[in-house]
Amino acid sequence: MIESQRLRLRRLTLGDADAAFMLRLVNDPGWLANIGDRNVRNLEQSRAYIQKTLDMYERHGFGSLVAELKDTGEPIGTCGLVKRDGVEEVEVGYALLPEFRGRGLAIEGAKAVLDYARDVLKLERVAAIVTPANRDSIKVLERIGLAFVRPITLPNNDQVYFYLAHIAPQSRTTSTAV
Repeated sequence: MIESQRLRLRRLTLGDADAAFMLRLVNDPGWLANIGDRNVRNLEQSRAYIQKTLDMYERHGFGSLVAELKDTGEPIGTCGLVKRDGVEEVEVGYALLPEFRGRGLAIEGAKAVLDYARDVLKLERVAAIVTPANRDSIKVLERIGLAFVRPITLPNNDQVYFYLAHIAPQSRTTSTAV
């Protein structure tokens, strides 16, 4: 589990509450426009979608996490690390339900995930991909320290922007030239 000031990020489960939450999230118009249709239309399909994340936890030790408000436990979105075909680096990803956007929660959750990637997983770089039209997500990526690198084409032929951050801790030693 990862925590920030207002959020608790935890692993998904196959339980009814997480399946219903993910069904709602992946069918949100913002998700559909910016991430894509995952063909999840019922709880059974939602559980199958969640199972892919559970498999990623097993394979890589990380995956997408449910973002919950610490005060209430209400799920508001997802935030985490993913390993995608066609992208060499581990990626940070996030999505919030519409009523929770614009409050700085995506930035807060993504920063916490980057800290986890650096401090616990010991990753040196984290990437992200974003559709060129998703200006809000681009602003989040830039606020958390990722920089635009280049446009790329994914294996499904989607055209996206590739962002990257070097997150390795800075060396504390100094060297002087002689």
